[in-house]
Amino acid sequence: MRKTITRMLISLLALCVILVVGIALFIRQPPFGKAPVGQRLERIKSSPNYKDGSFQNMEDTPNLAEGTNMLTVLWSFLFDKTPRQVPIDSIPYVQTDLHALDIHKDVLVWFGHSSYFLQIDGKRILVDPVFNGNASPVSFTTKSFPGTTNYHAEDMPDIDYLVITHDHWDHLDYNTVKKLQPKVGGVICPLGVGAHLEYWGYPAGKIVELDWHESAGLADGFSLRATPARHFSGRAFKRNGTLWASFVLNTPSRRIFIGGDSGYGSHFAQIGRQYGPFDLAILEDGQYNPYWIYIHMLPEQVLCAAEDLGATHILPVHNSKFSLAMHAWDAPLVSITEANKQKTGLNLLTPMIGQPVYLQDSTQTFSHWWEGKN
Repeated sequence: MRKTITRMLISLLALCVILVVGIALFIRQPPFGKAPVGQRLERIKSSPNYKDGSFQNMEDTPNLAEGTNMLTVLWSFLFDKTPRQVPIDSIPYVQTDLHALDIHKDVLVWFGHSSYFLQIDGKRILVDPVFNGNASPVSFTTKSFPGTTNYHAEDMPDIDYLVITHDHWDHLDYNTVKKLQPKVGGVICPLGVGAHLEYWGYPAGKIVELDWHESAGLADGFSLRATPARHFSGRAFKRNGTLWASFVLNTPSRRIFIGGDSGYGSHFAQIGRQYGPFDLAILEDGQYNPYWIYIHMLPEQVLCAAEDLGATHILPVHNSKFSLAMHAWDAPLVSITEANKQKTGLNLLTPMIGQPVYLQDSTQTFSHWWEGKN
């Protein structure tokens, strides 16, 4: 009996060792990127937003709401099935030839979730491109909805500036940015995120890393300033070793707010006072839940953030491509559209994936394309 127990314990120990070694080897794969070291790490340590070995939010930001724990969340994911989290029908889209766009036209093209292309005042900007068909370390999980994978790196024209808001898998995709590298003139990202890109082959001289409120001068009349967001970062087990950010894009003709991921907070009003008002605010609306309300906004809060920023037009993103939360796939657009009926002066832009949004055309309208879809 004692020998049997001993053999069982040895087998269990061996299994644990194999599991630990397997995980350690798995997270050493290139898609996980690299942690900042050397001068990059020293710059991070000198940031006023870096304390006790990690980046901090401006205000207290628990990962989960009060009275909630990971067991509660896990139970909800496993057993509290939300109807229609994934659409049965294919998501409608428009296949726009980006190479053929008139460079003199100011246009935005959204690719689902938080990936979008901006052509403005003769420059081309690509934000958080994820064209890989999934948003996780393994390809068989967190897969894109049908109809949302019709744009690829090959469909992109030459990109003047690649903008990365933070290093989560649904915003920074290894395969996508690797394929895009020959087309990218320069990269702007928050502190530390450049370590991933340099490891993946981007020349250090093409990468500009910004702390909150730092600005990069781009072309004449163009600048991009990193501004606070209320979120977190990390591609493996360690969190907050790199910074997360929103951005203020100033061009010769427009001021645009690039939101990234964020919970609602006082930073929106601060950004509005310091750098607004904005012609367009691109704000995350999706993958939310009261359980994690401090790091992702509810649809009504998105409208509050837009008002704080002084935005005249809103593009809600972070929806319609992946299921990362316990809500129906179309709930973000349904909810924000309904909530916006109670607001005045807010122009809500809801294009289909791939549909050009002409920024010079204030009369352009968009259908409620999600209606009638399962």
